[in-house]
Amino acid sequence: MNGTMTDTTLRIALAGNPNAGKTTLFNALTGAHHKVGNYPGVTVEKREGSRVRGDKTYHFIDLPGIYSLTAYSIDEVVARDFILDEKPDVIVDVLDSTNLERNLYLCLQFQELGIPVIGALNMTDESEARGIRINEVNLGAVLGIPMVKTVGTRGHGSEELLDAINAVNSAPAEQETRHSIRYGDEIEAKLGRLEELIAADTAFSARYPVRWLAVKLLEKDSNAYERLSEHKDADRIEAEARSAVIWIDKHYGKDSEIIMTEQRYGYIRGAVQESVTIVKHPDFSLTESVDRIIMNRFLSLVIFILMLWGVFQITFFLGAYPMEWLEIFFGFLSGALMRVMPEGLIRSLLVDGIIGGVGGVFSFVPLIVILFFLLSLLEDVGYMSRAAFATDKLLHSFGLHGQSVFPMMLGFGCSVPAIMAARTLKSRRDHVLTVLITPLMSCGAKLPVHVLLAAAFFPRHAANMVILIYAVGVLLSLVCAVILRATIFKGDPTPFVMELPPYRAPTLRGLLWHVWEKTWQYVKKAGTVILASAILIWVITSFPRWEPDGEEAASLRAAYTAEHPASTEEEIAAWLETINARQALEYSIAGRLGHFIEPVFRPLGFDWKIAVASVTGFAAKEVIVSTMGILYRVGTGETEESEGLRDAIRKDSAMRPLTALVFMLFTLTIPPCFAAMATMKAEIGAKWVGFEIVFLFLLGWILCFLVYQIGNLAGF
Repeated sequence: MNGTMTDTTLRIALAGNPNAGKTTLFNALTGAHHKVGNYPGVTVEKREGSRVRGDKTYHFIDLPGIYSLTAYSIDEVVARDFILDEKPDVIVDVLDSTNLERNLYLCLQFQELGIPVIGALNMTDESEARGIRINEVNLGAVLGIPMVKTVGTRGHGSEELLDAINAVNSAPAEQETRHSIRYGDEIEAKLGRLEELIAADTAFSARYPVRWLAVKLLEKDSNAYERLSEHKDADRIEAEARSAVIWIDKHYGKDSEIIMTEQRYGYIRGAVQESVTIVKHPDFSLTESVDRIIMNRFLSLVIFILMLWGVFQITFFLGAYPMEWLEIFFGFLSGALMRVMPEGLIRSLLVDGIIGGVGGVFSFVPLIVILFFLLSLLEDVGYMSRAAFATDKLLHSFGLHGQSVFPMMLGFGCSVPAIMAARTLKSRRDHVLTVLITPLMSCGAKLPVHVLLAAAFFPRHAANMVILIYAVGVLLSLVCAVILRATIFKGDPTPFVMELPPYRAPTLRGLLWHVWEKTWQYVKKAGTVILASAILIWVITSFPRWEPDGEEAASLRAAYTAEHPASTEEEIAAWLETINARQALEYSIAGRLGHFIEPVFRPLGFDWKIAVASVTGFAAKEVIVSTMGILYRVGTGETEESEGLRDAIRKDSAMRPLTALVFMLFTLTIPPCFAAMATMKAEIGAKWVGFEIVFLFLLGWILCFLVYQIGNLAGF
C-alpha cells in the first residue's frame, strides 16, 4: 500500500477480458507486484491495493478476467458478484487495444450497470506498432465514457487514468448512462416495459441496476432470474420477460440472446469505424511466423515435451554448483558449532535439528530460483497458452477438458494456486476432476526430495531421473482421469475455447518479481513451517533419552576389536558412537513410531526411518528432506569435512537405487500438503478431500509395491 488511508477513498474495480494486461496495470497503479499470466485463471480472486494522491486514496480491486457479465465459470461469478453486490465507485475496463472490437463487448455491459465506467486502452504501444491508430477522444464520445491510453508494463497513462477517475466520480449520475446502447425500437419497447415493472419496487431497484437486469432477463440469464425472485412482483415480471423472449425469437427468427449479441457488435463496429484507423498492414508477423512452427499439429506436442526437458536440464546444470556451495556452508557451520559448543541437548538441537533439518531444505533454493525463472519466462513470453493447445487433443483423449492443462502446469510450481486455477473450468464435473488429479504434478516442494535421492543414487543421470518422475506424474494424472471419468465423472468434457495472445518480450522487472514471490514463499515456508517441523522431529528423535549399558558397551568393544584387531582407539570410539546413536534413535518416539508403522511400508522396501520420513511429508513435502537430514545425521560425528546428507543416505544399508526410486514415486503420489488440502476443501468440498487422501494413498502404495516387487524379481 502506498501511503496511508485518508477520509476521501474511492473504490475502483479493475475489470476486463483475460490477456488485456489488467494485472500489470494494477501493479503500475498501486506499486504492488502480483503474478501476471498469459491465460485466464491466474487472478482467480480479487486482489486489492491502494494509491494515495493528494487528499484522495484510490483503492483498486483487481478482478478476474472475464468476457461477459453472463457468468459461467467461478472466476466470472467472482467478478460479476463483486460489481453487483459491492457497487464500486468506478469501473475501469481494461481494453486490449490490439483487439478492440472483442474487448468493447464487455464494456457495453458495464455501462448498463449504472456505475461510472472508464475505458483504459491498454497496450497501445503494441497496437501502434501494428499500425492501429485509435482516436480515444472520438471513441469516448461515441460510447459516452472517458477513454485513456495506457501501457501497463511501463506505467504510462497511470496519472491520466487517476484524473479520469476523479472526473467521472464527480459527474452527475445520469450522465453515466445516457449513451447506453439501444437495441432497436422493438426490443427497446420490451425493455422499457420490464424496466418500468422492476423500478416499481424501489428497495429492489436500489440493489440491482434496472437496465442491466431487464437486458439479462431477455438474454435468459439464469442468475438474473434468481435475483428477480427477491422482487415483490417477481412472478409478473418473469411472465412478462418470458413472453418478450418468445416474441423476439419468433419476430427475428433467432434466439433472443443472439439478437442482443448481434446488436452490441453492430454498435461496436460503428464505434470502431468512427475512431480507429489502420495505417498499415504489416507484411511480417512475428507471432504468426513462430506459431507456424510452435503450433504445427505434428510438432507442437514434441516441442512442448522438449521445452520442459530443456527447462529441467538447465535447472539442474546451473543449480548444481550453488547447491553444492550451500551444502558445504551448512556442513562447515555444523562443524564449527560442534567445535565451540559442549556436547549436549542444545548442540544437538542446533546441529542435528535446525541445521540438519532446515539447512537441507535451504540448499535447494538455487534450483527453485532457476526453475521459477524459466517457467516465468515461458509464461510471460506467451508460450504457456500455446502449450495448452499443444496438449488439448491429448487431454481430450483422456477425458479431460483442454483448459485443465493450466492448473496441471501450474502444479509444477505449487498445488495451491494450481487448485485455485481450476476455477476457470465451466463444468462442475471438469472442475472437480481437474482438482483431484492436479496434485499428481510434481510441485516445487517435491523437487528437493527427487533431487536429493537422484543425486545420491543416480549421480550420472540425476536430471533425467527427476524428469522421469515428473513424466510419471503427468502419466499417472492422465490414467487417473480416464479411470475417474469412466466411473465417477461420466459425461463428455465441455468444449475448449481460448485465445492465443501475441508473443511479447518479458520485462526483467516482471520476471524478477515472479521469481522473488515464489522463492520468498519457499524460504518463508522453510523458516516457519519447516523449522517448526524440524524442531518437532528432533524432539521425537531425541526423547526419551537412551543411556548405553556399560556391560553391553564392553561386549560390543570386545567383538569389534576381535573382528578388527588393527583398529585404533579413535576408530573403536567412532564405531561405538554410531552404534549408540542408532540404538538411541530406535529407542526414541520416532523409532517406536517408525517400527509401529513399518509393516505398512515394508512391502515397498522401506525401513522404519524411510517410513517416518514419508509420514512427515503429509504436512509439507519439504519436511521429508529435513526429516531425513535429522534421521541420517544423528550421531555421525559430522564436521565441516563431512560428506553430506546424500552420502549419509547412500551409506545406509536399507537404501539402494531401487528403494530410492520407489521412495521418489511414493513422494510423488502421496496426498498433497495441508495447505493444498485446505484449498481443495474450500474449492470442491470436504468429502472430495477425504476421497483424495484415500485415493492417492492407495494409488501410491499399489504403484510402489508393484515397482519394488517387480524390480526385486528383475534383480535391480
